[in-house]
Amino acid sequence: MKKVISQLGFAALAMLMIMPAAMAVCPVCTVAVGAGLEGMRLLGVDDVITGIWAGGLTLSLFFWTAGWLKKHNVKSAFWQIVVPFVFYYGLLGLVYALPSVEFGAATLWGIDKFLLGIIVGTIAFYLGARWYIKIKRDNGGHAKFAFQKVVVPLSFLIVATIVFWLITM
Repeated sequence: MKKVISQLGFAALAMLMIMPAAMAVCPVCTVAVGAGLEGMRLLGVDDVITGIWAGGLTLSLFFWTAGWLKKHNVKSAFWQIVVPFVFYYGLLGLVYALPSVEFGAATLWGIDKFLLGIIVGTIAFYLGARWYIKIKRDNGGHAKFAFQKVVVPLSFLIVATIVFWLITM
């Protein structure tokens, strides 16, 4: 199993290295969110926390795909926005199709913890990405420091994680 995981990791790294410049959300940010998600699941972290990172990763993949489609002259909003959004969140929804996962088994405020985390993570990542765009616009189209495009959305996910960790403690 470790060999398969290391091969997949190598393949993902190789793909990132040959990709052209990223569009809306950079590959480093997407990989960082994905690594955080997998690490938390392995450590047995609460489902709401894992959901936060799953929501952030899913929105990051959506932004990335929408940017790639726009770059490749896909002009239709349906194909640029609706299809990737439905596709990625639909894939995330397939988690509930797994035999070991029961929807609503663990709830917080009457909402399934994983679903609540997905919603919170999506909103947090969106707000972080929008704030980065505002900062960049206010700074003459330039970031204020290196990797700000990664740090700002991830910091929103980290803050949401800390808040929900304190709530579920």
